[in-house]
Amino acid sequence: MIVRILFAVVAVLTVAVLAVLSWPQGFGLEHSIVIAQVVAFRPVLALAAVVLAVLLLAGMLVARRTRGLFGFLTVVLLLFAGGQAAVLATRGWVPDAGHAGASETATDDDIVVLSWNTLGGAADAASIAGLALRLGADVVTLPETPESTATEVAALMTAGGKPVWAHTSSHGDYLSLSTSILVSTALGEYAVNDTFGDTGTLPSIVVSPVNGDGPTLAAVHPVAPTPDDLEGWRTDLDWVNRLCQTPNLIVAGDFNSTLDHLTGIGDCRDAALTAGTAALGSWPTWLPALVGTPIDHVLTTGGWRVVSAEVIQSEDGTGSDHRPITATLARE
Repeated sequence: MIVRILFAVVAVLTVAVLAVLSWPQGFGLEHSIVIAQVVAFRPVLALAAVVLAVLLLAGMLVARRTRGLFGFLTVVLLLFAGGQAAVLATRGWVPDAGHAGASETATDDDIVVLSWNTLGGAADAASIAGLALRLGADVVTLPETPESTATEVAALMTAGGKPVWAHTSSHGDYLSLSTSILVSTALGEYAVNDTFGDTGTLPSIVVSPVNGDGPTLAAVHPVAPTPDDLEGWRTDLDWVNRLCQTPNLIVAGDFNSTLDHLTGIGDCRDAALTAGTAALGSWPTWLPALVGTPIDHVLTTGGWRVVSAEVIQSEDGTGSDHRPITATLARE
């Protein structure tokens, strides 16, 4: 009798935990410790569930008394793995989808956005500028990129025929405590807009057109949701939520959050989700994009249509632990 009760408790707890991990938003737990970190790696969760299911199947062959429990847990784990795959499929994880495979190409009226966390400038200015010029980027957001690197990138882009304005915000002397944004001069003159405030530990920067004609642009970098910084991360996401109430906004950067965490972000829409590439991981580069976590984003509010979006996998050897992402946006 006691054994049956214990088995029932194990079964109920397992179902409850897997239900929360499948859709933490439904329980309001997407910003909770442990869950916030674990749910960021849905592909890994799916693979781990399959491995555990196989081990339980093997255990059923040698453990007669626990065969019923093991069989039940095997079915539950396989359903959980299938659920993770279904969520990722709805977000899109086709490797060659996005910018390179889009049926439409950028026109003169479109805005091409490039975002790349360069790990304190570990990805050098030549690599950043070269990629920006190949993409024809009009807006380049660069978390963890100091002013010196941003200035060099701007000079290289100008020499390559794409002159840009460069702006940087810093929260200290460490290279990783800087966020830069480059804006094509073809979009007009832009200046830093301090009225929006800032994220906490790591800097974000918002720029607005001097003549008032054009989108508000932002490069953002909420802190990572480590146990010590969890409250700061939540506060940073609240700031992003307020920023996303701005009309005609384009915001990009390292959000340290997946779509599971970006709930209630005002009127912002995720470009990769629209383009069907939102399940491809931008971090870390040592994991394949199909397994990594998509924490870098390009978001827009009204007035913009997503032509394409891509996680760029050709720059994994340039030094950063993040992959660059790009999105092409057309005016509606």
